[in-house]
Amino acid sequence: MRIKIFVVFTLSFIPFLFAQNNVIDGVVAIVGDNIILKSDIENQFYQLKSQNRTYNNPNIKCTILEDFLFQKLLLNKAQKDSIEIPESEVNSNLDRRINYFISQVGSQQKLEDYFGKTILEIKADFKEQLRNQMMIEKMQNKITENIKVSPHEVKIFFDNLPKDSLYSYPDQYILQQIVVNPPVSRQEIWRIRKQLNEFRDRVEKGENFATLAILYSEDPGSAKKGGELGYVGRGDLDPDFAAAAFNLKTPGDISRIIKTKFGYHIIQLIDRQGNKVNLRHILLIPKLDNTSLLKAKTKLDSILTLIKKDSISFAEAARNFSDDEQTKNNAGIMINTSTGKTKFALSDLDQTTQDIVKHLSVGEISAPFLTTSLQGQQIIKIIKIKEKIPAHTMNPKNDYQDIQAMCLAAKKQKEINNWIEEEINKTYIHIDKSYGNCPFNYSWKK
Repeated sequence: MRIKIFVVFTLSFIPFLFAQNNVIDGVVAIVGDNIILKSDIENQFYQLKSQNRTYNNPNIKCTILEDFLFQKLLLNKAQKDSIEIPESEVNSNLDRRINYFISQVGSQQKLEDYFGKTILEIKADFKEQLRNQMMIEKMQNKITENIKVSPHEVKIFFDNLPKDSLYSYPDQYILQQIVVNPPVSRQEIWRIRKQLNEFRDRVEKGENFATLAILYSEDPGSAKKGGELGYVGRGDLDPDFAAAAFNLKTPGDISRIIKTKFGYHIIQLIDRQGNKVNLRHILLIPKLDNTSLLKAKTKLDSILTLIKKDSISFAEAARNFSDDEQTKNNAGIMINTSTGKTKFALSDLDQTTQDIVKHLSVGEISAPFLTTSLQGQQIIKIIKIKEKIPAHTMNPKNDYQDIQAMCLAAKKQKEINNWIEEEINKTYIHIDKSYGNCPFNYSWKK
C-alpha cells in the first residue's frame, strides 16, 4: 500500500526564509531541468525537528527527499505544459506570506534586519520560489480536477475501512441563535471619539503613534506591534476602514475617526507600495453600561415570548430580529469557524455557551445571556439546540460528508500514484548515491 505523498507548500517556504544555510551544499537529485540541493533537505529536516514532526522516523530525510522529488516532477510537467501563474496572483500571495513572516518576527524592520535587505529585495529573492510552488499546486490540481465519487463508491469505501480505524465522534450539536447588539450610549460614543481625537492631537505634537497603540489600542492582534497591520489591500479590510486608509497620501498622515463593526479607529499610513498600504491603527471598543445590556435583554425576552407562543418560528425570528448578518438568513444556524460546518462539539464552544448547552434539551431555547462576538464585542443572545448527534463511531448516516471527503481524497491519491509512475518513466531523474538505499514508495531509481 502506497504511503501518501504530501506537497509541503507552507513548510518548504518557511526554511527557505529562515534557514541559516550552514550546510556544505551540493546537488542531491535532478528531475528534468530542476535540482534538489542538500540544503533543501537539511533545512526541511530542521524545520520539522523544531516542530517535533520527525515522528521518530529513521528514514525521515528519505521521506523529505521523496516529497521534493514529487514537487520537482510536478514542476517539470508544469513547465513542459507551459502552465503560467498571473503576476498579480504571485504578488498577492507573496504579500500575504511576507506579512505572515513579519507577524512572526515582530515587525517589518526586524525582518529586514535579519536579512540585511529591504522588504522589496526580500520579496525579489523569494518571488521565483513562490511562483514555482504555485505552479506545482496548479499542476497537482489539474491532475485530479475531474475526479468525483458516486454514492456507490462511497459505500464501498466505507465498507472496506478497518472497523478499528473508524473515528469516534463526541456528542455534537447543531445550534441556532438570535443575537442582539446592545445599543451604545451617546455618552460612550462621545467618550471614545474624544479620546481618539486626543491621541491624534498628541501624535501631531510629536508623540509616537506606535507607543500610543501599544498602550491604548484594544485590538489584541496589532496592539503589541504598535498597531501595525502590515501591507494590506482594499479587499483585506472593512470597507469603511479601507476607504479611509487608502485616502491617506503621505506616510505619517492620520485619518479621521472611522467606525467599523469592530469599534472606532484612527489610522496612520506607514508606507504605500502599488495597491498595498502598510498601516497602524488604534482601536477603541465602546463599553456597554447596564442600561444598554438591559435593553438588549428585554428585546430578546420579548422575542422569546413570541416564539414560545408560536406567534413566530425561531427561524423567522432570526431573520427578522437577529443582528448577526452571517446567520440570520439561514434560520440562525451557527457555523463552526474551525471546520466550516454546522456541527459543534462542546469543546468547540466558549465556556459560557458550553455551560448553557449542557443544560438544554433538543428543541429547548436558552434564556438570554451575555457573551462575546467574534469581533470581540459584547452581545446578548439566545440559542436553541436544533439537533444533537450523540457520541458515535463514524457511520454513513451521521457522517456521510466526512466519509465522502475521505473517499474522494483516496481516489485522488490513487490518480496521483498512477500519474507519478507514468511520469517517472518519461522524465530524466538522477539521485545521488548517498540516498541510494532509501526505501522510496515510488520507482525513482531507474
